[in-house]
Amino acid sequence: MEKIWLKSYPQDVPHDIEPNQYRSLTALLEESFKKHAASPYTVCMDRWMSYGQLDSLSAALGAWLQSRGLESDARVAIMLPNIPQFSVTMSAVLRAGYTCVNVNPLYTARELEHQLKDSGATAIVILENFAHTLSEVVSKTQIKHVVMASMGDLLGFWYGNWLTFAVRHLAKMVPAYKLPLDGVRSVTAFNRAIAEGTSMSLKPCQATMDSIAFLQYTGGTTGLSKGAVLTHRNVIAAVLQAEAWFTPALKDVGDIRNTNSIAALPLYHIFALSLSLLAVRWGSYMTLIPNPRDFGKFIEVLKKRPFHMLPAVNTLFNALLQHPAFKTVDFSNLRVSQAGGMAASEGTARHWLQATGCPMIEGWGMSETVAIGTNNPPTNKTFSGTIGLPLPSVDIAIKDDDGNSLAVGESGEICIRGPNVMVGYYNQAEETQKAFTADGFMRTGDVGIMDERGYTKIVDRKKDMIIVSGFNVFPNELENVISLCPGVVECAAVGVSDAKQGEAIKVFVVKNDSTLTEDDVAKYCRQNLTGYKIPKYIEFRDELPKSNVGKILRRELRSAK
Repeated sequence: MEKIWLKSYPQDVPHDIEPNQYRSLTALLEESFKKHAASPYTVCMDRWMSYGQLDSLSAALGAWLQSRGLESDARVAIMLPNIPQFSVTMSAVLRAGYTCVNVNPLYTARELEHQLKDSGATAIVILENFAHTLSEVVSKTQIKHVVMASMGDLLGFWYGNWLTFAVRHLAKMVPAYKLPLDGVRSVTAFNRAIAEGTSMSLKPCQATMDSIAFLQYTGGTTGLSKGAVLTHRNVIAAVLQAEAWFTPALKDVGDIRNTNSIAALPLYHIFALSLSLLAVRWGSYMTLIPNPRDFGKFIEVLKKRPFHMLPAVNTLFNALLQHPAFKTVDFSNLRVSQAGGMAASEGTARHWLQATGCPMIEGWGMSETVAIGTNNPPTNKTFSGTIGLPLPSVDIAIKDDDGNSLAVGESGEICIRGPNVMVGYYNQAEETQKAFTADGFMRTGDVGIMDERGYTKIVDRKKDMIIVSGFNVFPNELENVISLCPGVVECAAVGVSDAKQGEAIKVFVVKNDSTLTEDDVAKYCRQNLTGYKIPKYIEFRDELPKSNVGKILRRELRSAK
């Protein structure tokens, strides 16, 4: 198949990458730790951690984990927010030769139980703020070792102890919990595990490129979440693909190690996780934002030091724009405003460019592809309205339901093939078989069209499509148009049952203009949408339901009364 997108590549971007230059992801980490030992890796609440510190701390925790007698293919769950303990733990697990199982810290007991049982995790590193959830289900899982972290563990003796005290006793953010200590399970404080591991030797990692690095669980929007099996090769490929794509946009930073990436998206999510590993490859640093929903404090952090990369979902970009203090931020160093995780709207992109001077660059990927798939060139000066071009070593095909590739300009399912694509779903052979076509492409469930330049436009998710009197209506298109209506902050479109049309369109709108009415929105839709795409129902909301990553949850709106 001709890779028509290559003719649209920026001049400095290679067509392919070579993952096999490393023997494992662990080798990539350890190379960077040694090479950049004196350089900063993270800053959190004005406390810095260098690559050298990350090296020694993760080696100690990795040695401690090995001393627990875990099996060689052990899965270790990580249930932490964006604090320094996350990178230390992730690096420790990989260096010890085990598999990381990233867990959303805000999971309910039901969701946590499913992921721990499905992955077979036997150890977990968890922030004490969420231990009450673990206490409800731990006896039903295979967890034998609990490492309990506190908020201030790695933030210095005085400040760290004060912060932990404040979180526990002043803010009362650590609900009471009781973990069963029945001789089967142990509970060890994070700092104690590191202290004990400091006197131990980390045994060399035996992982290969085909070993499992991460079990990255999908969002589970169609049922119970599934663990995407990501090998060391998959993750290394994604890091090298991201490096090839983004480096040209940062040329004027000078030394790439000076690049400051804002980590506001949760590190347990594949989008932020892949960018954190890109920082390791570069030897650059990240500013950790533990609570991005506190927009006032978030913006104060942005004002403290130059920042160059800001990855976010559309709703986060939008929320920042709405905050009155946002206009006081200095954007002169911002080079990449990377949108992903959900569709970026033209309205948000337009306002972002006006406010920052840095265009939003939309990309597309999945947990199953280590967040890598397609991306607009970061050197673009305008918002394209597409998800861009396949990254180096990635093949994209638009296929019909039978797996046949369609011609340029035809609408079909976006399918992807490349070294970053998962090997399958963990312990789900049937789901894995359904996920791939006969010629090795992974079905994504996204409907799209590729143009003659190689740019792909997502029409929508198959499952979100609304059928109005036999016509296919895609919510993303409606939301993109309505987002441009004056007074609209954000919106979501869903299909609702209708006796005459089969389905009717209902749009939920958040506004920032109190004079905006349903009639105003309807008039705007009539001016900009063909008849069958005009919403039958318009409902104003103060806010829209979102996942912890910031995706609008259409399924909750569908079930709303």
